[in-house]
Amino acid sequence: MRIDILTLFPEMLENIFKSSILKRAQDKGLAEIYLHNIRDYSQDKHRRVDDYPYGGKAGMVMRVEPIAACIEHLQKERQYDETIFLTPDGQLLSQNIANALSLKTNLLLLCGHYKGIDERIRQRYITAEISIGNYVLSGGELPAAVLSDAVVRLIPGVLNDETSALSDSFQYGLLSPPLYTRPYEFEGMTVPDILLSGNEKLIQEWELQKAIEKTKKCRPEMLDE
Repeated sequence: MRIDILTLFPEMLENIFKSSILKRAQDKGLAEIYLHNIRDYSQDKHRRVDDYPYGGKAGMVMRVEPIAACIEHLQKERQYDETIFLTPDGQLLSQNIANALSLKTNLLLLCGHYKGIDERIRQRYITAEISIGNYVLSGGELPAAVLSDAVVRLIPGVLNDETSALSDSFQYGLLSPPLYTRPYEFEGMTVPDILLSGNEKLIQEWELQKAIEKTKKCRPEMLDE
């Protein structure tokens, strides 16, 4: 998989993609992640990419020309399965969306900034809009990192144990059950004995019951869905 990220602040993302699972995926050759500075495509001598919005609203808006130039430059090199704009008013990111995107070959992510981007970019180039929550951030860089992590970790071979992702929260519409590791006893609290029983069927039944209980307590709307 290849992910191209268009941003005004590539330095915000550089270390994220050089660490942990995302670094491992790239080292294994399972993912390629490239950062593109939108300012490099500005025709302004000061590399400005924003301007005042028509209509007199407060704030600044990212201009259409540099974003379009960057997207078209990349589109000449390859075909993208999705061109995604990270925006608070997009579709809320879910595990199902991450699963679907992990099957793609080429993704292009656009990080907005300031008040937003010129609407004509959305009309001409964007194929999907994704939000990571009902709140506003300074820009799309952090959402792009979140989306990339959620997708890349699902690529076969990225995780040391590929079955690990299958037991994550949300994969089957439930939160994951409680987890324990050594020591067996900590300040009077012990590991449930069933997890040490070796009976795989009983352990799976216990985990399912605990997952349902946890979901009902913490995210009851998931059971309704």
